[in-house]
Amino acid sequence: MKKKLTGLLTATSALLYSMSAFAMTAFADGEESAATTAANSAAAPTGSVFWTLIFPLIIMFVLLYFVAIRPQKKREQELKDMQNSLQVGDEIVTGGGIVGIVVSTGEDTVVIETGGARHKLRIKTWAITENVTAQERVKAAKAASAKKTDAGLAAAAIVEDEPEKKSNNKKKKKKSDEE
Repeated sequence: MKKKLTGLLTATSALLYSMSAFAMTAFADGEESAATTAANSAAAPTGSVFWTLIFPLIIMFVLLYFVAIRPQKKREQELKDMQNSLQVGDEIVTGGGIVGIVVSTGEDTVVIETGGARHKLRIKTWAITENVTAQERVKAAKAASAKKTDAGLAAAAIVEDEPEKKSNNKKKKKKSDEE
């Protein structure tokens, strides 16, 4: 994903550079008389200024929004949603690296239990950076959906070729090792 965005950004910046270079040199190429140049410069400043200065800036700001600002806001929103959806019994990790299990939740604080001696700490919800239990639930859900997909393929009598190839390769390796 990042490679695609980097490639897109590079291609767009190269395009913008070539467009601006072309726009700047387009009026200087011809050997026109002074009267024609003066007439063109009197009529062209509004259009040429827009295309050479303002339009590339607008495109750069739009790209900046989609490449940097929007993904950051999305990550912040996901973090806030995770912090607000904490449940008793969830295993969490704080920004400082403290790992604990949620014992109780309040409006803006959470009490966690840490260590073998079961020490209890009260921390702010904004300090929580990771909910390990929720991540495990997501992985389990993905695994269940993958199993459903495999079961659906088997019910439709469709078999994937890749697992057979892998098992055949393993059998061949075992036979060659035995010899």
